[in-house]
Amino acid sequence: MKKTICIVGALVAVGLQACKSVQQKGIDLTVKPGAIWQDTNQEVINAHGGGLLKRGKNYYWYGEIRGKSASEGVSVYSSKDLIHWENKGVALAKSKDSTSEIAVGGLMERPKVIFNEKTNKYVMWFHLELPRQGYKAARAGIAVSDNPTGPFTYLKSFRPNGNMSRDMTLFVDDDGSAYHIYSSRENYDLRVVKLTADYLDVTKEDTLLFSKHREAPAIFKKDGKYFLITSGCTGWDPNAATLHSANSIFGPWKLEGDPMRGPMAEKTFDGQSTYILTVDSKKNQYIFMADRWKPKDLKDSRYLWLPISFENGIPLVQWQNEWKIK
Repeated sequence: MKKTICIVGALVAVGLQACKSVQQKGIDLTVKPGAIWQDTNQEVINAHGGGLLKRGKNYYWYGEIRGKSASEGVSVYSSKDLIHWENKGVALAKSKDSTSEIAVGGLMERPKVIFNEKTNKYVMWFHLELPRQGYKAARAGIAVSDNPTGPFTYLKSFRPNGNMSRDMTLFVDDDGSAYHIYSSRENYDLRVVKLTADYLDVTKEDTLLFSKHREAPAIFKKDGKYFLITSGCTGWDPNAATLHSANSIFGPWKLEGDPMRGPMAEKTFDGQSTYILTVDSKKNQYIFMADRWKPKDLKDSRYLWLPISFENGIPLVQWQNEWKIK
């Protein structure tokens, strides 16, 4: 009799050797987007608005630690197969110093981590709101660590080239150059700025992508072309995603429409984009990651991970109630 493991919204390690080994033992791996996802300790994964990083054979999942409403720092989980996630603890904790920019009472949202090959440092960027100021500050926060699981040391925050910075993501291009893509001007603008060689600051190469009141950027690159999925600005309520494409990360960006397909596609399946993981570009394996926010209990917000397919070279995300590893 086969034992079924239900994994919350993830493209579950397609083509990975560990996955094949599990299959050979008769375990049926089934994906169920939006279901409760537990770590290896049978605790619900708490990593919202997050992103993934692969180093060696390990994947690291960084995300917001959320209480019912409070922002409680940044978590990190580790996995070799994108299925079983081990809680590695708090990557970046809230400061106990009430005067700190990351003290309790502020917000640390959408953390992303990239590795700098030149400095051998793990660099985290996130959207920072200062304690007791609501969404007034609109700053980019930066932390660094020698290890992927941290602990990360908080360095500073600022507005990139004087621009407000809220929802954001990071992207490392083929040549090692890194970019910060961020919502600005009260989220009406979406911008991209090239980072310095150490990934710890911004350069003056800072460009407006478009002014369409978009947030929650998620980007990937395929066959030399950049693809960017974003969300509209409707608070916690879901809305239609849009896809843009470009031959240069600085644009011009072409609107390709809504890439979602299936029930509630016009609401991004009741979710909001956060990251796109390249599992294997040669095999066209990409994961669209989104959050299904529950504003009355943010800790219980669920994860929607779905495979990206392509039609005439354009990415599509097709809803599936459940699906299995091939």
